[in-house]
Amino acid sequence: MPVIKAGPDGDRVVVTMRGGLCLDDSQTLRRSLHDALGRSARGIDLDLSELEFGDCSALNVLLTVRRQALAEGKTITVTAASPEAERLLTLTDTYALFSSSAEDTSASVAMPVPPRRDNEELQSEVVQLRRALRTRPEIDLARGILMASFGLSADEAWEVLVMASQNTNTKLHRLARDVVTTVKGTPLSGGVQNKVTAAVAKVSGLDG
Repeated sequence: MPVIKAGPDGDRVVVTMRGGLCLDDSQTLRRSLHDALGRSARGIDLDLSELEFGDCSALNVLLTVRRQALAEGKTITVTAASPEAERLLTLTDTYALFSSSAEDTSASVAMPVPPRRDNEELQSEVVQLRRALRTRPEIDLARGILMASFGLSADEAWEVLVMASQNTNTKLHRLARDVVTTVKGTPLSGGVQNKVTAAVAKVSGLDG
């Protein structure tokens, strides 16, 4: 069972995650992060140094709560990451979205304002967005192929891609590109095919 602990109310609330996080833990994770975000003045610092496993459902929760935080003028940053957490964030090209942002140390004013963001952070996010725009069509096509081939839902196809990406140590957009090429008769390599098949079996509940 995962362990999710949030620090006391304050400027930033530290949330520590231990163990593994999967689809069954999504609601618990979402509630914990929403509670921590509500108790913070500026956002959440995530300590993932003891996270042993995290799948795409956990990542989806983090991205959803991050959007909520930005809407409230707050941030969510990853201050420490285990090798598994680092690999998930790196392979899905989302690590930079949880990087530290510049703190606004000016005197407080009556109306809340979002934290200032320096040029380096803005450039990093622009790079992330541009990469996402370039690779999203291939990822969506790959999801469609998996949905049609294995009778998966859109979320299940996304989970298969992320899981196979992790297990093959392949960037998500590169794996998606390889899946798309299969419709032209180019098969996946044996190792990648096995990981995709295993991921499909897992998300479909057929591996038990």
